[in-house]
Amino acid sequence: MHTVLVLGGYGHFGAKICRALADEPEIRLLIAGRRLIKAQRFAVELGLSARRGLYLDAGSPSLSGELQSLGVDTLIHAAGPFQGQDHPVARACIEAGCNYIDLADNRDFVASISQLNISARVADILVTSGASSSPALSAAVVGHFLPEFSRLESIHHTSVASARTPGLASLQTALSYCGKAFKRPQEGRLQTVFGWQSLHSRIYPQSVGKRWLANCDSPDLVLFPQHYADVKTVTCQAGLSNPVLQLAIWALSWPGRWGWLKNPAVFAKPLRWLGLWLESLGSTDSAMHMTLIGLDLNGQPLTRTWHLLVSNHQGPQIPCGAVIALTRRLIRGDAVPKGAMPCIGLLTLEEYLSALSELEIIQLLN
Repeated sequence: MHTVLVLGGYGHFGAKICRALADEPEIRLLIAGRRLIKAQRFAVELGLSARRGLYLDAGSPSLSGELQSLGVDTLIHAAGPFQGQDHPVARACIEAGCNYIDLADNRDFVASISQLNISARVADILVTSGASSSPALSAAVVGHFLPEFSRLESIHHTSVASARTPGLASLQTALSYCGKAFKRPQEGRLQTVFGWQSLHSRIYPQSVGKRWLANCDSPDLVLFPQHYADVKTVTCQAGLSNPVLQLAIWALSWPGRWGWLKNPAVFAKPLRWLGLWLESLGSTDSAMHMTLIGLDLNGQPLTRTWHLLVSNHQGPQIPCGAVIALTRRLIRGDAVPKGAMPCIGLLTLEEYLSALSELEIIQLLN
């Protein structure tokens, strides 16, 4: 029996992961967080004993000992936001000798996980950050098409959400760089762009239709040029279903850019209320898109485009695919790398999407 503890297991992403893993016969699932009653109630909702719901503080200095006493084999960290943290949970997992997987999509947090590589290898465990849409899924898409390229030069990544309002932690993460300057590689040079600016529209296939997009920060921007030697340009953009909410965040980006607003994330709660109020007016569809540009095996120009279309407000479950797939590999005893690393190259596109087989997904390749 493989003991899996989901930290933040009753939260926005944690609950989806727990539902996917609760029926796995080889998993002893523990649901943990700082609200004991919520953890216990959710455990009972899943058909588990209330004792599977636990109080656990991610910042506790005794976290390592608690994990050891619980016999945890793999910890899934779903209790964001992750920005500004220094991997305290991953360090506790290394001390306790259990695997660590998180859903972070903060650039600095994901990229810096490699600093724990030596200690994770000594502990003979997997420690990986960014088991989410970015970089895990985006890297899986690149890996799927990479054999067709002799030289991959540009990667462009966009995602648009349905009208289902994201959790507070996710919204705080998105607002943390609202109006803030960050760098992205553009034709081999670092270009300065501003979070949630460069507003423009794009038409997606089928019922997703026209959506507004703006600059978003992402681990892809720093990690892809490191992992794919010829890549000179990487762009990441995101959009929301409701244009009112999108325009509100765009407007908020200007005082952030001018330095008048130091912490745009303080507006996460009122913007979430606005999103909940407008939810019924938005689309139920979401999408992810990637375009790869370079040279084919004969040295001729090659462009490959990939779309993932998701209906019925199921888009928020897409980031959970990497965690579910990696956990299943661990409980089967499949070979996984040992050490600490961003979640790049750990899963194929087929493995990622197979963990989401119950969703209404359309994949378009061209």
